Amino acid sequence: MSDTKKAGSVAVSNNKAMIFLKENLGIIIALLILCVFLSVFPGTSESFPTVRNVFNVLRQISSNLLLACGMTMVIILGGIDLSVGSVIALSGVLAAGCVSRYGMAIAPAMIVGVLIGIVFGAFNGAVVAKTTIPPFIVTLATMNIARGLAGVYTGGSPVRVVSDEWQFLGAGYIGGVPVPVIIMILVFIISLLIVNRTKMGRYIYAVGGNVQAAKFSGINVAKVKFFVYTYTGFLAGLAGIILASRMYSGQPTAGEGAEMDAIAAVVVGGTSMSGGSGKLGGTLIGALIIGILNNGLNLMNVNSFWQTVVKGVVILLAVFLDYIRNIKKND
Repeated sequence: MSDTKKAGSVAVSNNKAMIFLKENLGIIIALLILCVFLSVFPGTSESFPTVRNVFNVLRQISSNLLLACGMTMVIILGGIDLSVGSVIALSGVLAAGCVSRYGMAIAPAMIVGVLIGIVFGAFNGAVVAKTTIPPFIVTLATMNIARGLAGVYTGGSPVRVVSDEWQFLGAGYIGGVPVPVIIMILVFIISLLIVNRTKMGRYIYAVGGNVQAAKFSGINVAKVKFFVYTYTGFLAGLAGIILASRMYSGQPTAGEGAEMDAIAAVVVGGTSMSGGSGKLGGTLIGALIIGILNNGLNLMNVNSFWQTVVKGVVILLAVFLDYIRNIKKND
């Protein structure tokens, strides 16, 4: 590559970095303030700014970021998926059950768990794509179905799998880095490539911006919706087996509220709930904010009920800021 081309490539990269910083300056500042506060606050100053806690936070947000990557695409599309938390539970208990109850090898059992997520995602996508039923209603129904099936299958009790091979995906390390963090990074990169480097990514923005205009331009809207919801289901299934692996068991109560954490990460990251705009880079920062907030509240021994209140306030503030942005944009 010539020096001129190298200089041009560096200039483009720098320009993209500056645009990213400008678009996400507010949440980046919020993230830094949160980190500084937890680093100096008497109750968290000793435990928060440590390498061990950093990896702990990254491991904790790994499942949320998997869901948030899919949720970002869904919300850009103008939809919503409330079923992902329940799919986590069903995928985890079925994968664990395949090992402990039916003697299946661990790798195929985990594949079964992921396939469960794909099936639910594909069902959501097919119904949303082929009917005019609102995504909120469709995924609310599948949320209850998946959670109910998890309870029926387990009888409300955990399905335990005690083996080193089972726990590797959720609690193992590669080169000192937790395996869930490595998976999170890979999924984030793949999602980033889909959104920014493929026709499907451009179609997602087009459909979210104006469905009728997308149809008139020749975009197969049903195909786009089907893909996005199926991909989101796949990520929920993957998150389910990672969580089950980390807990040495499939839990019928796993993933409760996970859809809210994912939506929180997406809206805090600047994705508009009205569809058509949003960036995965912002979602990453949003997931970090939610994860660090959870970690900080736990370190301060804040009651779990108050933690839920705080997260609700954060979501409300993020949606309100999105509302203000939309008003300014329309003006």
